[in-house]
Amino acid sequence: FWVARMIFSGLAHMNEVPFKDVFIHGLVLDAMGRKMSKSLGNGVDPIEVIESHGADSLRFMLITGNTPGNDLRFHFERLDGARNFANKIWNASRFALMNLQDYDLGHVPGTEDYTLADKWILSRYQHVIKEVTRHMEKYELGEAARILYEFTWSEVCDWYIELVKPRLYGKTTEKDKKTAQHVLTGVLRGAMELLHPFMPFITEEIWQQLPHKGESIMLAPWPCCREEMIDTASEEKMNSVMEVTRGIRQVRSEMNVTPGKKAQAFIVSPETGIRKALEEGIQYIEDLGTANIEICSALDNKPEQAAAAVAKGVDIYVPLKGLIDVDKEIARLKKELSNVEKDLAKVQGKLNNDKFLAKAPADIVEKEKGKETELSGKAKTLRERLAVLGE
Repeated sequence: FWVARMIFSGLAHMNEVPFKDVFIHGLVLDAMGRKMSKSLGNGVDPIEVIESHGADSLRFMLITGNTPGNDLRFHFERLDGARNFANKIWNASRFALMNLQDYDLGHVPGTEDYTLADKWILSRYQHVIKEVTRHMEKYELGEAARILYEFTWSEVCDWYIELVKPRLYGKTTEKDKKTAQHVLTGVLRGAMELLHPFMPFITEEIWQQLPHKGESIMLAPWPCCREEMIDTASEEKMNSVMEVTRGIRQVRSEMNVTPGKKAQAFIVSPETGIRKALEEGIQYIEDLGTANIEICSALDNKPEQAAAAVAKGVDIYVPLKGLIDVDKEIARLKKELSNVEKDLAKVQGKLNNDKFLAKAPADIVEKEKGKETELSGKAKTLRERLAVLGE
């Protein structure tokens, strides 16, 4: 009705159509799915939320995780997630600013100066510009925000910043350091410009602190995709490097390897293309996986007492001898397996009891079945780990 009234008012008083596009969103409901009202006393005061979590967190939470036109339930847990995201980009920006000594805004590296990590993040950034712009033009605001969230949190903060730390700390040439500074600030500044419609306050503050041209992020031009920067080959190479790094990290985590202790890892891939990609990114894998890496097309004999992981087209073996106290780890795993098997026996005893199945509510029975599945999976994993250690 409001839209119809404004159209008629515009035509009657101004002889003009007041707007061409109308975006109708859903209602914001309480956590139980009820309309907010004074009589129910279930309203959420946005001023109080802004004081506790910040305006940007509130805006970002309301715009993500919901499809256009559908009602949105207000959950404070999701608000905490939006605030964590704001903290993440704030800390990433602080790290970048602490490593911009002697930064030259006018310095533009040549394409030959870019490393594999630089080419990857610049290519991913171009894809994000295209996708976010496309979704914004279609008013798919939640999807645009989701893409930016995943890119900024995972690819920029969790991967690229970790990959460039050695270069920023001066462990390479001055030219390489300047290239890393240029790429990091460019991508971070661009991410803030794309995020600005969703989180205007924090993005303005960060943008003002980063090297920039212009008075305000509000007046900065919207980022444009540079097709020549899209590098599919570098993206594929980097994906292989990241998968192998994840595999090594997973093995270290599962086997309780001390974080600072360097492992030995054998990476086996019969595919020449993947091997070359891993050889190009071997320094990244060694730094982020805390491991000495040996890459080969095949192994005559698999290493003894080695934990294994699988990535796309790659087998990973991490020998555990000397890396952990094998006897102590076997004892720990056996104790944990014994406790899991006891819990599993209790659950299975209930599920095999006809009286329990007849009297217990359906949701309780389903809960017990879920416990059985979870405990069975845990027991299987523990047995596999013990088999790796020779038990």
